[in-house]
Amino acid sequence: MLRLDALSVGYGAPRGQVLGDLTLQVPSGSFVCVLGRNGAGKSTLMRTLAGLQSALDGRALLEGDDIAAMRPQTRARRIAVVLTERAASPGLTVDDVVSLGRQPFTGWQGRLTVDDRARVSASLDMAGAAAFRGRLFDDLSDGERQRIMIARAIAQAPQLMVLDEITAFLDLPGRVEVMALLRNHARQTGAIVLLSSHDLDLSLQLADDVWLLDGQGGLAVGTPDSLIAGGHVGRAFDTDAVRFSPQLGRFELIG
Repeated sequence: MLRLDALSVGYGAPRGQVLGDLTLQVPSGSFVCVLGRNGAGKSTLMRTLAGLQSALDGRALLEGDDIAAMRPQTRARRIAVVLTERAASPGLTVDDVVSLGRQPFTGWQGRLTVDDRARVSASLDMAGAAAFRGRLFDDLSDGERQRIMIARAIAQAPQLMVLDEITAFLDLPGRVEVMALLRNHARQTGAIVLLSSHDLDLSLQLADDVWLLDGQGGLAVGTPDSLIAGGHVGRAFDTDAVRFSPQLGRFELIG
């Protein structure tokens, strides 16, 4: 279980707090999509939950353990992170990059066991990336690289996966496939998958729960249907030009 205990995230002056006093629980096996407009604080929240930046106040607890207080190796064994930034690994093959997901478990020599190699192979299959085996990672397209980074996160076998805008480089069929496989991975393994996304339509179709940032420091949490019915989606995304239709489940142009 992931639990946020009066968590506040943000930066020092002048920007300050972005989100404050977040208290909620996420059960194991959940696929959660984090939604909000640009600048609402999605990446700040995701980086804090991954232990990449300090909280301003409160705690994020994974199975009762404070993520911020974890030793780096412990955190690497329990939390996998894939960020938006374009990854580069000069000279490494696809197999090398995915194998790095097993590094927290291999000891100082970094030798892969038979089980490690089996996990790497299975992760490439799950991510739809087995065809890229043997190729140099830097020769792949941005969308192909993202699939490899997802495979690396799966190979890590974490309790928590934090994925920040990872579908940005994928085409529509690729986005559907990746989000569906992540949902299935959560349900099959009991891992918690947190995915921040700008793909509102797919997120509302596939997520077990949604964290919806309103851009004013507020966070609404619930199933997609409950957030739509409660008007939260419209309040977060409606503009003078477009509005979200709860009846149709999509945006409409105004005028």
